[in-house]
Amino acid sequence: MKVKKIVTLGLLSAISIILVYFIRFPFFASFLEYDPADIPILIATIMYGTYEGMIMTFVVSIIQGITVSSSGIIGIIMHILSTGSFVLATGILYRFINNRYSLIISIIFGIIVNTISMAIWNLIFTPIFLSTSYDAVLGIIIPIIIPFNIIKSGINGIITFILYKFLVNK
Repeated sequence: MKVKKIVTLGLLSAISIILVYFIRFPFFASFLEYDPADIPILIATIMYGTYEGMIMTFVVSIIQGITVSSSGIIGIIMHILSTGSFVLATGILYRFINNRYSLIISIIFGIIVNTISMAIWNLIFTPIFLSTSYDAVLGIIIPIIIPFNIIKSGINGIITFILYKFLVNK
């Protein structure tokens, strides 16, 4: 079982990198990009647990940052914080009660935690990344950052739920 788990996590990590390579586009602002890379990571989190999801988050974020992304170390950190908050919230809550309804609640909780977390982290890192003022970033939190994170994590959460339920039922 351990070998199967390692191979599955490796394959899901590879799928995550492939998805971000082929599917990413600017959304609301040029420095914000939608990508579906969180979907395989969330599937791994639901299948194997939060620890495995966080390991995948670190591995995928670093590989993505080195190969695909042009945002450097700040992009790697932001990806770890974004996906990590989604994985932690969803994974921890889902472990308490393991059924279809708790998965829905866990994903919604993950979306909320991700959105709040990224509003805070954007206030810290975006002024550095964009070489702009804190006040300028504060001005885009409600109209741009929060909607972006709700939509991105919402799309990824819905697709994760559908795919996971399809994979489990097979």
